Amino acid sequence: MSVHDQSQTDWDVIVVGSGAGAMTSAAIAADRGLSVLVVEKSDKFGGTSAISGGGIWIPNNHYFAAKGGKDSYDKALQYIMTAGGGRADETKVRAYLDHAPAMIKYLEDKSRVRYAVAEKYPDYYQHVPGSLPGGRSLDPELFDTSVLGDELENLRRPSPSTLLMGKISWTARDAHIAMARESGWRFKILWMMLRYKLDFKWRRKSKFDRRAGLGNSLVCALRASLLDRKVPLWLNTDFRDLVLDNGRVTGIKVVSKGRELTLNARRGVIIGAGGFEQNQTLREKYLPQPTKTSWSATPPGNNTGAALEAGMAAGAATDLLEWAWWSPTIPVVGEEKPRGIFAERAFPGSIVVNGLGKRFCNEAQGYLEFGDAMYKDREATGGKNVPAWCIFDAHFRFNYAMGPLMPGQIMPDSRLRKEWRNSVYWKADTLEELARQIDVDPAGLATTVKTVNEYARTGEDKDFGRGGNVFDRYYGDVNVKPNPCLAPIQKGPFYAMRMDAGDIGTKGGLLTDAHARVVRPDGSPIEGLYAIGNTSASVMGIAYPGAGATIGPAMTFGYIAAHHIADNT
Repeated sequence: MSVHDQSQTDWDVIVVGSGAGAMTSAAIAADRGLSVLVVEKSDKFGGTSAISGGGIWIPNNHYFAAKGGKDSYDKALQYIMTAGGGRADETKVRAYLDHAPAMIKYLEDKSRVRYAVAEKYPDYYQHVPGSLPGGRSLDPELFDTSVLGDELENLRRPSPSTLLMGKISWTARDAHIAMARESGWRFKILWMMLRYKLDFKWRRKSKFDRRAGLGNSLVCALRASLLDRKVPLWLNTDFRDLVLDNGRVTGIKVVSKGRELTLNARRGVIIGAGGFEQNQTLREKYLPQPTKTSWSATPPGNNTGAALEAGMAAGAATDLLEWAWWSPTIPVVGEEKPRGIFAERAFPGSIVVNGLGKRFCNEAQGYLEFGDAMYKDREATGGKNVPAWCIFDAHFRFNYAMGPLMPGQIMPDSRLRKEWRNSVYWKADTLEELARQIDVDPAGLATTVKTVNEYARTGEDKDFGRGGNVFDRYYGDVNVKPNPCLAPIQKGPFYAMRMDAGDIGTKGGLLTDAHARVVRPDGSPIEGLYAIGNTSASVMGIAYPGAGATIGPAMTFGYIAAHHIADNT
């Protein structure tokens, strides 16, 4: 259980946070014979990992090799270093490539974590040397949550957007088949719906699916693994500061159950407490403007940067603070946080324009690059890229999802919540009327739509190359020719949805070395202090190499940190 006797204050290792990286490090440390405590600020375990896709990007993984896939260390190194824009540290990149395959193999053999290779999921930068058209991203298998017992009540539940029909769990591989409308997609969806409906015994106990998928699958498997190891996890335990003795971190200060506690860590503290995206002051200090916590797709009230500030106060260096794991988000009335827009931008028949009515990037590109594009050319556009507007017609509305709007054939406008009109979506009989509703230049939008409609006919996006590579086409509709990511916008009524410059976490943080130790500006380690995940500056530099390039490094450097503590302290 998560509630434990808090009379014990001395541990070998204390882990701050309960996301995938944090729980991985706790499991490894326990396996190495160390006493471990995990503390979590919120009343739910799983962190941002729980509401993510749960994928991990692992070059040279054994799953891909077992299927005859070809990858190489040198190709992966070249790819990361080139994509990283000069901001990736080769020593740390090599540490990642050395240990990531061993980390996931260890968890497969020694824990409840189970993955499968997403063979068709391409690396995000297909133009960069060393990229692969698939095989490096791993997708969690479904996990039977009944094994968690009462602990299931403490799980951070996924966003409705990651569930089929808002309630049925699926894998990313299944979601791809359905979204890309590959052969048999309707039967697959029907089978998943029947599996859920016929699980009468479980549905009498819970409205949630017995099976967890994506990020929920991963954190449930890791939590079950910690329960197997009898590793305590204290919820509602807010990290406040580090305890130092002659420059060495010897523990942490927390507030738990209304009490201020000092917890001692004999061997080390591993911080996997997320970034600072929910701290408006820090956002305004470090991130591009404008910026709002309400645009972030991460859980409100968490990831407020306390670990970053404590590390800096202890003398830590930082890097990449001006970057986030950008993703456009759509605000949804009645939901605690906006929804990240990932796959939908590749569907044919929609475009994204700025306030001038003009496209400003390839809509189907990676979400980090899309978000970055919203902040570029601010002088030329007068800041008109923030917010941006997704525009589509009745044909798109009937066939495809966009954020909270399921396809009209499943969820017609008559079934949408009334308060969503003119807040989540706007609707008009003509493009000109729609443009006026959302304060977008009507002439600019008309010209853009006319141009894109011609691109849809020829199959070539001459402005931004949408649909011109295997990554773009991954979520395109395979039935649409000649380009699965392009279709005309011509059938009224027309729709618009606002996209903000959101994120799924900040990218910058405490600077660490190849052992995950937090370092000072001169490169010397702060003894006893380790940082992983979004608390640390990303090993990937300014890039997002592929699906799972956030959680994969968090888990890998958690694995590295736990072993380093066991071997060297």
